[in-house]
Amino acid sequence: MGIVAGLDSSSAFTRIVVCDADTGAVLRQGYAPHPVEPKATEADPQAWLLSLGEAAAGGLLEGVQAIGVSAQQHGMVPLDRQGGLVRPALLGNDKRAQVAAADLIDALGGRQPWAEAVGSVPQAAHPVAKLRWMARSEPEAAQRVAAVLQPHDWLVWQLLGRPVRRTTDRGGASGTGYWSAGTGSYRPDLVELALGHQCALPEVLGPAEAAGTTPEGLLISAGTGETMAAAFGLGVGVGDAVVSLGASGSVMAVHHEALADPSGMITSYADATGMHLPVVHTSNAVRALRGTAELLGLDGLEELSALAMKSTPGSSGLVLLPYLEGERTPQLPHTAGTLTGLRRESMRPEHLARASFEGMLCSLADAMDVLRARGVEVRRVFLLGASAGLPAVQSAAPGIFGAQVVVPQPADYAALGAARQAAWALGASQGMLSPASPPVWQDAAAQLFEPGDDLAVGQAVRQQYSATREQLHPGAFGPTS
Repeated sequence: MGIVAGLDSSSAFTRIVVCDADTGAVLRQGYAPHPVEPKATEADPQAWLLSLGEAAAGGLLEGVQAIGVSAQQHGMVPLDRQGGLVRPALLGNDKRAQVAAADLIDALGGRQPWAEAVGSVPQAAHPVAKLRWMARSEPEAAQRVAAVLQPHDWLVWQLLGRPVRRTTDRGGASGTGYWSAGTGSYRPDLVELALGHQCALPEVLGPAEAAGTTPEGLLISAGTGETMAAAFGLGVGVGDAVVSLGASGSVMAVHHEALADPSGMITSYADATGMHLPVVHTSNAVRALRGTAELLGLDGLEELSALAMKSTPGSSGLVLLPYLEGERTPQLPHTAGTLTGLRRESMRPEHLARASFEGMLCSLADAMDVLRARGVEVRRVFLLGASAGLPAVQSAAPGIFGAQVVVPQPADYAALGAARQAAWALGASQGMLSPASPPVWQDAAAQLFEPGDDLAVGQAVRQQYSATREQLHPGAFGPTS
């Protein structure tokens, strides 16, 4: 079909990959940092354009026929009637809207009405909560808001020359708090509840639709959020889950329908293919490993992993509930981590090291079970993050998760997913691909780990962990825990 490009505009940088549209083979790449503080909670969107231009310098996009855009999620770009910026964009890591989110929950009558309406319960990160915060904290600016975009919407709009028509995609829309993945429609009443008045919202495009074509003939696909783009870049499908190991953790799976969860533990996103991506977050993951390494006086996680491998499954009876920052799944925001099973024979550094890995993985398995309890099938687990390469993780994860574990080689899967979306839109526009069938690209190189004989051992570790969790936090996951 030709050559396509995918760009990923994250909170700190822009990456661009240029790919063969038929195979997905990466032909060349570009990178540029954003000229903003990495931990900033606000940004001038022009900085994203400057970074994009720098990343594309040197003829990187020569010969490209279509571009896909992925960008940081939950950002909000408020525009006035002329399309100008009302204020700097509010980013996903801005927590000032926590009170606003709670106000919105109360205003609609609780968590269940929100879950039923849009598949998620408002959090500070959601644009709907940011609108409420603006209405309360910056009322004059809020009155000027005539349209709202997310970062990838704004970038697509700029690439097309700021046309009258503004667009988004299902994935991005599902993270706003005012679009339902279940019904495929906006809830303008929730925008008015938050902002105090109606405003224009971007048209939601289908997975293979194009947002438009530049005067030079360059096709721009719908774009999407980083989570959805990464899932598309990885090539996950029904039966697959993606476990992300950051300071906090998340479990995301592909499912055929949107899930409404009144507890708020499941956030129901749409994906970039027409399916759905229910996600469960944990407040603690690698932060528990780093804390243990510091406690033991180790230099890093590699040393912690090597020490843990000197122990045996079950950590000689030690169990670490890794709720160091409170916990979101289960909902124990004010609790603390707990170490149990201390006996003379278990009080050795290697057992504590292993208990930190087992605690982290068991906590994520708890999150996975929240999805499984709602009928989400998990046969294969993609493990992402630098810690996924540690032997202590790779040896324990298949048995604890009860599934094949895939550790893909490091790559910018969000940019690859954006490029794959561009190839799909290009092929559909040429009549070479069906709008219902994305291009089949070569699988990423990966290591595979099977539970095999370790399945029974891993499930015994989980049983030990679950019994401890239930003893200390009875009913945390309800009566079926």
